Amino acid sequence: MEHFHNITQRLVAMVALITMASACTVYNFYKFNGASLDYNVYKTVSISDFPIRAALVYPPLQQTFENKLTDMVAQNTRLRVIDSPNSDLRLEGEITAYNLTPQAVGEDAYASKTRLTITVRVKYIDNKNPSLSNDQSFTAYRDFDSSQMLTDVQDELCSQICDDLKDLIFNATFGNW
Repeated sequence: MEHFHNITQRLVAMVALITMASACTVYNFYKFNGASLDYNVYKTVSISDFPIRAALVYPPLQQTFENKLTDMVAQNTRLRVIDSPNSDLRLEGEITAYNLTPQAVGEDAYASKTRLTITVRVKYIDNKNPSLSNDQSFTAYRDFDSSQMLTDVQDELCSQICDDLKDLIFNATFGNW
């Protein structure tokens, strides 16, 4: 019985070590402080306004998105955020889509879920190495129960979607993943 107890203790210890190692690996994979920039070359970044060019307009969206993107860059790089087109790096663009689409249809033939989708077009301009500049769109969405009024869930959904968008944009530009 003592032999079984020792084996059990060793097994529990090994599982604990493997779990901790896995947790550290996952944490480091999602940690966004490893921007792949040469800070001897890049010192400044500017982030311009992202006007809403979508057919549907939710005015607080622009400020929410811009703040989240600026905070992400400021907190996860050593770049100084400035308001100048002459910065080493520049992000500019527009919010091109803000759409609601029905998703799941219930027995009564009405949508039981609605999807809010936001698309942002981003121009990443590298003034030090123009060949690294790019222009692409990023899309994220959230579903919500159709029994809810959009006005009741809009702020929270937009905040969550903007979190996803800023992560996608950061990884595609500064993270160089």
